[in-house]
Amino acid sequence: MNNRLMIPASHWLKTDFHTLFRTRPDGRIVCENDPDQTPGPRFWLAGCAETNLCATRADLPDGLVAELEGLAASEPPFVHPNTPVHLERYLSLLGGDGPAEHNFGLVFELPHDTPYQGDARLVGSDSEEGAGMMRSWATDRIPKAWFDLGFREVADFWTPWCAAIVDGEVASLAFAARLADTGAELGLVTAKAFRGRGFGAAATAGWSQLPTLRSRTLFYSTDRDNVSSQRVAARLGLRLRGASLRIS
Repeated sequence: MNNRLMIPASHWLKTDFHTLFRTRPDGRIVCENDPDQTPGPRFWLAGCAETNLCATRADLPDGLVAELEGLAASEPPFVHPNTPVHLERYLSLLGGDGPAEHNFGLVFELPHDTPYQGDARLVGSDSEEGAGMMRSWATDRIPKAWFDLGFREVADFWTPWCAAIVDGEVASLAFAARLADTGAELGLVTAKAFRGRGFGAAATAGWSQLPTLRSRTLFYSTDRDNVSSQRVAARLGLRLRGASLRIS
């Protein structure tokens, strides 16, 4: 049986929400669910063909939250490439003296054991080779290609991860950008010298096969204008299921 059809849309969106954010008991967003606990959006709206889900950050006034939630309740299903009906009103309410910053996202299903044929060798963080690589980098410094991409120490390689190795170098790394008990959101970085050659897809497929992710729903998300990330999803045949709006 196709396990993609077994998760109702409302449950799937709620799992995505609780994977992305840390929340108060009432569901208000406290921060992103990443190791750095970065600030979350002030307003988040996600939808698919069957349903929508919205959330607000914990520091917003209750009156503003009620108005935002009232508008969101009247939104038709928010699907790509549509724009939320009340977008301008959301931006006005949250913008103060000018429109608030916002971006649109796409949310793909990432099945476990996603197949992909490629030339890269895959190494997981839970393997002895992966652990040895991190020990080596902690001692001998992180390779310049990855240091230049913002990886300053081994703690920046958020586990669980899967690396695509080409000619002895890490070409691409898929990692847990968000990790919760029930879901995991993939993050993906490819070294500049290896981009456009399918290694990101290889690392993503390898990540979907990691034993530590077996009990979690996996998500592959990207900005609407991130063409290269969408190419990875296309290489893997991932199903686009949801769309999102973030207002910061």
